[in-house]
Amino acid sequence: MAAQGKVSLDASAGGIRQFADPAPPYEGPEEIKKETNITNSEKDHSDDEIVEEDLYRPLVMPEGIPHEENPLTIRAVVVGCLLGSLVAASNLYLGLKTGFTFGANMFGAIFGYGILKFMEKSGGKIPIIGGLFGPQENSIVQAAATGAGGIGGIYVAALPAMYRLGVMQEGHSPKDDLGAIFTITLVCSFIGIFYVTPLRKFFIIQVARELGLMFPTSTAVALTIRSMHAGASGSLEAIKKLKCLMICFVGAFIHRIASYYAIGILYDWHVFTWIHIWSGYKSWALNIESWGWYFEWTPAFIGSGILIGLNPAISMFVGAIMAWGIIGPLLVHYGECIGRQYDAEDPQWKDMYSFTSLSNLTGTPSPRYWLLWPGVMVMVCASMAELFVQYKVIWNGFTTVWNESCSGINNWYTSRGKTNAFFAKHGAPKERSEDMVVDPFPVSEQVKTWMWVVGLLVTLVIAMIIGHFQWEMNPGLMVLAIVLAFLFSFLAIQIGAVTDSTPLTAAAKASQLIFGAATRGDGYTIAQAQKINLVAGAVASGGADIAAALVGDFRTGFLIQTSPIKQWIAQTIGTFVSVWLGPGLFVLFTTAYPCIWKESKDDFGEVCPFLVPSVSAWAAVARAVTDPTIKIPFSSGMFAIAMGILSAAQVAFRHFYLVGEREKWRKWLPNWGAIALSWVIPAPVFASAALLGAIIAQLWRKYSMRTWDIYGYAVAAGKFCSILSLSVSVANIVLIRFHCWRGSRWCHRCRSHSWWCRWFRLRHKHCLPHELVLNDSRQWRFFLFFFFGLYFFG
Repeated sequence: MAAQGKVSLDASAGGIRQFADPAPPYEGPEEIKKETNITNSEKDHSDDEIVEEDLYRPLVMPEGIPHEENPLTIRAVVVGCLLGSLVAASNLYLGLKTGFTFGANMFGAIFGYGILKFMEKSGGKIPIIGGLFGPQENSIVQAAATGAGGIGGIYVAALPAMYRLGVMQEGHSPKDDLGAIFTITLVCSFIGIFYVTPLRKFFIIQVARELGLMFPTSTAVALTIRSMHAGASGSLEAIKKLKCLMICFVGAFIHRIASYYAIGILYDWHVFTWIHIWSGYKSWALNIESWGWYFEWTPAFIGSGILIGLNPAISMFVGAIMAWGIIGPLLVHYGECIGRQYDAEDPQWKDMYSFTSLSNLTGTPSPRYWLLWPGVMVMVCASMAELFVQYKVIWNGFTTVWNESCSGINNWYTSRGKTNAFFAKHGAPKERSEDMVVDPFPVSEQVKTWMWVVGLLVTLVIAMIIGHFQWEMNPGLMVLAIVLAFLFSFLAIQIGAVTDSTPLTAAAKASQLIFGAATRGDGYTIAQAQKINLVAGAVASGGADIAAALVGDFRTGFLIQTSPIKQWIAQTIGTFVSVWLGPGLFVLFTTAYPCIWKESKDDFGEVCPFLVPSVSAWAAVARAVTDPTIKIPFSSGMFAIAMGILSAAQVAFRHFYLVGEREKWRKWLPNWGAIALSWVIPAPVFASAALLGAIIAQLWRKYSMRTWDIYGYAVAAGKFCSILSLSVSVANIVLIRFHCWRGSRWCHRCRSHSWWCRWFRLRHKHCLPHELVLNDSRQWRFFLFFFFGLYFFG
């Protein structure tokens, strides 16, 4: 941390060093945690003047910004919800592909600025559209965007895992269970909002300085908003960012559409297959191809590599080499694991294998199943270790809550003319530093107590009802799940505020482990226990996700001086939108890609474009704690234990030994969460693309930091959201019809022994049959209308 939360603002710097968006579920890179020296141009100061600013107090806003009477406007909420919906679709795709998601706050702040600035200039005095636009309204946009971004974990992990484990009603698809998906989304979304609302003052005002709760990403969003509204220079810089974002957005979209018609040129480079073909089908290169070693020119993965940083990207690539270049081949060589041959009778392709099957766990396992357990173990151990090493922060947080609670009870006694020695002692005011922050907002601007209390009680009742009738979960277990969600949210907010990495993985896995013990021996069938286990994990991770997002928005609003009640309303509205949007998007994806929720029995019958690593990890934990018949290979279990101990030991080593002068060596330590992610993802294609993006970002920062400050996030966000939302959500669902029809007709015409035709068939098994794509024209026409309208408006 910078000294006591102060940063240098130097007029010569010319821009804000952006923080990355919220880190993936694995524990985030050191570069993000350390980047608290933020620079900004201030027109009041000369080039040589340095001004110290305290980031634990509201920011000093530039002169000339007019007062905003009511920043909670219809246009701000609508634009924020639309931008958040864009990120929600993007995160669903990326989460199913890679297992992690990104937040909507920075994207909403930058893109929202451009849209509302245009409306301000062109709308004149037209009601709703026109009118003054300032930084507080900008913070409302990002708050609504964050809410509409929704909770990704339930769709990219818990729900698909339930279907893959067969615990849902037999014969049902996600489309058939839309009502149950909607209600569990409702509970996971709103329970976090309501129980964390009264903790705003605690996290943002009372203990922020004492515990070093910087909230790096939220602070970066506030500083970015201020810089964009800092007169002509800030507006010019914001316009540059928006132009860059739009260029990358359109460029990535065009690239993805064009790649459907030249997939082997513009998208997938199967270099080892080329070598195999050029050698006359006599080379050993196809063995390498079988392990997934090819390169994919996807702007989404390259853009995410720009965001996550060099350390986790290198760690991910090293993990892929370990898993799919060393450990996996050795396991097959020594007979510990086996693969499935594509076509033993074809001498040209007899060396083509699949090593990713999870369909048969009774015999010799596949390398993917063997590596799954070490991956899950490292994720759990590294996440838990991150919690334990922050014991001082956690203890201080709980003691402060205890002190405040006792103080409140003692004041209640005092107001009635009574005394209680116990509460008077434990509720005595602590000595506060002179730097203690006073909440700048009066009671009238705070969230009313009745609002969150009524909301919490109603959500709790709804949770118990739907838990009993839809998820085979008695009210006591649902209350336990919500209590665990609150406790893990409390920890996740504190850890995320310090490290900029919210440990959602730890929250979910810890809840699963507790519920594994809670449901054992109570007469539940294995299927019932697994369903309850996954629902508990979803409530824990979803509640922690939403709670951390709301407190982060409170932090941004505190710095920008936006009313808490207005921010709360904006995020609540955005969350309400996400409750309706999220289930629809999930059903849409799972209808178009059934492989998300049901595994193919034939490894070569359908190559799923989604690797669903989080689904595998959640399902593995649910099986391990509920099913006594599940057998983990002995060698896999021993390796998992060793790697789990090593990853936890590194966390302790980094936290307790690499301090002071030795702290500079932290950046050289591998990111074990990223390594484990590569073990769970059965292909290294993402790791290689992300590494390319991280290298580009590193070289860019090294040789032109000023242009990176302006364009870096815009390039990453443009690539990320364009390729994921439009070309995936629309083109993949609509154009794939023509693409697959065209491909299958072309291949049927060519000779069966043509190498190009054989390769085309082999590499395009992911094309879906016509009946699996949305056949209801009203569905896909509405979807097209929605997203094209969203992008046109944007």
